[in-house]
Amino acid sequence: METTALLTTSIQGYPKHSGKVRDIYTVGDNLVIIATDRISAYDVVFPNGIPDKGRVLTQLSLFWFKRFEELTAHHVISSSLKDLPKEFHRDELDGRVMLCKKCRPIPLECVVRGYLAGSGWREYTKTQSVCGIVLPSGLKESAKLPAPIFTPATKAQSGHDENITPERAFELVGKDVFTEIQKRSIDLYTAAADYAADRGIIIADTKFEWGYDSDGEIILIDEILTPDSSRFWPAKDYKPGKKQPSFDKQFVRDYLDKIKFNRRPPAPMLPKEIVQKTRQKYIQAYTMLTGQSFPWA
Repeated sequence: METTALLTTSIQGYPKHSGKVRDIYTVGDNLVIIATDRISAYDVVFPNGIPDKGRVLTQLSLFWFKRFEELTAHHVISSSLKDLPKEFHRDELDGRVMLCKKCRPIPLECVVRGYLAGSGWREYTKTQSVCGIVLPSGLKESAKLPAPIFTPATKAQSGHDENITPERAFELVGKDVFTEIQKRSIDLYTAAADYAADRGIIIADTKFEWGYDSDGEIILIDEILTPDSSRFWPAKDYKPGKKQPSFDKQFVRDYLDKIKFNRRPPAPMLPKEIVQKTRQKYIQAYTMLTGQSFPWA
C-alpha cells in the first residue's frame, strides 16, 4: 500500500476552491475535481488521511455514473489526465481526477434512506418520524424501512447537515423541482441497492446532489454512492437492533466515539491501525461493488 496520503494539491494558474475532501479547480468553462485522501468525521477534517481514499471515491463514482447514465445525465466529461492541461499531468493525481461541467447546484442534500440509522434513527426515537415522515412504531435501530424515504437536508451555518421537512425544502427549491429530484433520487437509490444486494452489500442510505447545467437541465453532480456519501453494510453480518459493521467511515466515527472525541477542532491524529483498516474497508467496498481489483492496491 502507499504509505502516504495526498492531503492537498497545488496547481498553479487555476482558481482553486477546497472542500473537506476535494480540491476543485476552474479550467475554462469546466471544473477539475480532485479527490484527496483527507478524511472528515462530524464535520471535522483530520490531520492525517487515508491513503488511496480519494482514488476509491473517484473510481467508484465513475463506476456508478457510467452504470446509471441511461437513468440520468451527469456532470462528468472525462477522467483522463490526458484531457487536462499539462499542469495536471502528475502521477499523484492519477485515478483521482474528474473533468466536469460547471453546474449551478440545487441547495439540497438529497438523502435517501432504506434503513433506519444515524441521525434518522436518533430522530425516530424522539418523534417516530424522520424529516416529518411518520414511520411505523416499534422499529429497531438499523431496521429495513417499508419503502425508501427521501429525507432532504441542508447546510446550517455551522457547516453541519441539517435535516429538514419537505415543506421547508419546497421553500428552498420549489415544489416542482423538489418532486423531480425526490423521484430521481429514490429511483437511483433503489437501482443501486438492488445491484449491491446481489454483491453482498446493503446500501442503508446515501446522499445525492443535483445541479442545473448550462442548458438549465437538472443533472447529477458531485460524487455518487461512495463510502463517504453512503452507509455500506456487509449483508452477511446484518442484524437489526444495533449498529452494523460497515465499509464506510462509520468505522472512524465509532473509534472517535470510543475515545470520546468532542467533535470540535483540532482533531487528533488517527492511529495507524485505524488508518489501515479504514483503507481496507474502502477498497473492499470498491472490489465487491465493481467486481474489479483495485488498481492501486
